[in-house]
Amino acid sequence: MDDKEREKIGKQARELLEKFGKALESVKLKEKKQEKKVGGFREEGSGNDGDREFRRIMFENAPAKEGDNIIAEKKSW
Repeated sequence: MDDKEREKIGKQARELLEKFGKALESVKLKEKKQEKKVGGFREEGSGNDGDREFRRIMFENAPAKEGDNIIAEKKSW
């Protein structure tokens, strides 16, 4: 692509954006009032009630372990 084609494409893009901007000026939006209510958080528990069977299966499937920790790589795929 040579410089003339790039300039032509750039000019067309600018014109398109200007037309779009002018069209947006005539759009009237209704203002929505949003509730400032925060929610969706879970209740925190003690964390002591783990599923022993799940833990056993996870450690059996883990390729590398060190004590009570699973050794995992980040972004290795």
